[in-house]
Amino acid sequence: MLTLLLRFCLLCSLCLSGPATAWNANGHRLIAGLAWERLSPEARATCGELLARHPDHPHWAEKTRSTSPLAIFAEAATWADAIRDDPRYYDEDRDPPLAPPPGLVDNRRHRHWHYVDRDARGGADQGELERQSEALMQLLHRDRESERAVWALPWLLHLIGDLHQPLHTGYAEDQGGNRFEVENLTDPRRPFTNLHSYWDQLPGRDSLRGKRLPARLRSLLAEFDPPVHGSVRLWRQESRQLLESAYPSRQGSLLPLIDTEFHLRAQALARRRLADAGYRLGWILEEICGRGVSRETPR
Repeated sequence: MLTLLLRFCLLCSLCLSGPATAWNANGHRLIAGLAWERLSPEARATCGELLARHPDHPHWAEKTRSTSPLAIFAEAATWADAIRDDPRYYDEDRDPPLAPPPGLVDNRRHRHWHYVDRDARGGADQGELERQSEALMQLLHRDRESERAVWALPWLLHLIGDLHQPLHTGYAEDQGGNRFEVENLTDPRRPFTNLHSYWDQLPGRDSLRGKRLPARLRSLLAEFDPPVHGSVRLWRQESRQLLESAYPSRQGSLLPLIDTEFHLRAQALARRRLADAGYRLGWILEEICGRGVSRETPR
């Protein structure tokens, strides 16, 4: 009887779970906020001017209920996920094209840009996360004035964060953990979920806006020193090297088990990856929009 009840709860929980994205909105706000804290006044001004020209800038300000440049910059980093539910944008693989909103050069959702999953059989990687991150950086290096730069900056804010989430560089067979169901003892509200969703929620579910965001930023900056700068390729390799530890090894009553010990390790790893992404995003934007001092190491 107990097993049947558990199976029923599992089915209900998984049916209610939506498709996983990347770090949740809190995670992307933290990464962008960390980058902002490291930027020079020149870089902040350039980034702020670009975002002010984006057609969704008023929406970001409305959501944050603030005119703070930090708050709006952090909210812009969530845009690439938010457009998944916005009818002004479309999935190029299955929807008829839509005219972009005024001031935007491209309103495709580009779902394949958020991940680069590897094929265990030795085939080509699936997804364009690494390639598009490089392309956006190059675009912004070449052009910081056009509408194309206005479109590219929020994408770059987001994808650098995705690169640092291990399951966004995961296994094609389980779609980066989206098809790897787990039993989670640490969350009574969602005792059954998939591994990708679990990792996405590690930055916390309570909305990080207002005074809470700067407080979390100070905490992360105090906890972690800057990482090696490296390159997009290195950041992807780091995430892939963490994949084995991203999967729980213990078995629960029905599924692989997330217990307290695993959860504490995962939280610590997530904080480190969020901090690494924030430092590195700050370096990238400083090179593009600020004083132009490169800290990149050879590939």
